[in-house]
Amino acid sequence: MRLARYRIGTGPERLGRVDGERITDVTDVAGASLRALLPRLEELTPALLAAEGDEHSLAAVTLLAPIDDPQKFLGIGMNYKEHAEEARQAGIPTPTSQLWFNKQVSCIAGPFDAIERPRVSEELDYEIELGVVIGTRCRHVRAEDARSVIAGYLVVNDVSVRDWLQKRSPTFTLGKSFDTHGPIGPWLTTDDEIADPLDLGMCLSVNGEVRQNWRTDDMIYDIYEQIAYLTQVMTLEPGDILATGTPAGIAAPTRNWLRPGDVVRAEIDELGAIENRVVDEV
Repeated sequence: MRLARYRIGTGPERLGRVDGERITDVTDVAGASLRALLPRLEELTPALLAAEGDEHSLAAVTLLAPIDDPQKFLGIGMNYKEHAEEARQAGIPTPTSQLWFNKQVSCIAGPFDAIERPRVSEELDYEIELGVVIGTRCRHVRAEDARSVIAGYLVVNDVSVRDWLQKRSPTFTLGKSFDTHGPIGPWLTTDDEIADPLDLGMCLSVNGEVRQNWRTDDMIYDIYEQIAYLTQVMTLEPGDILATGTPAGIAAPTRNWLRPGDVVRAEIDELGAIENRVVDEV
């Protein structure tokens, strides 16, 4: 099942079930908050699948960030083999264990919202990532049990401001957290829809030119190891988003930074695509 937050015109936020190029309203069944729905997702799935609310074409609605209010938005750095090497060549040391950072939740943007190039930097980079959404409150999860706490998946562009990321702050948090630098979507695809999240193709293009083209099976630490590692430290809550690493092809090694007017499209097999135009911060 694919679940999306949307609105029509300037109307209220709604929750819908996406089937092909149509979206069926399920707000009366589940409310308008996807994060609030997740703890009851299994219980409400039959009603969500059977719902016959108002139906619209996707082209007639504005898709919103599937979850705009997670308690945590976490990312792992240099988690694909060739990306770790290109990062090393750009002067970023290769970590010897999982390297996690916060993306402040205020950076979240919708799947087709604009990405702002900050006033304070021109080193704007892209990173396509498989986003994992937690569905069950959990702590001390074993890797072999980790899939049971996943609600589903979405596409993430972990937009990065490189000079703030590597030079102006001793942690990754600031360079990863500028407003609009967390576009996600286009919807949540529930875990039962995906046979193997570790075997998905992912592709990012800028103005139609492919920059990243990889598969999720190249992760150094797979998504289950990531959940096991994190839950040794903290409780993960329904709606928490994990950005699970980006493959090779980022702009940093060539300094081919994103510029205003660029259109960045990030697509993952079976999950859909997000597309964001770069604009200057006003």
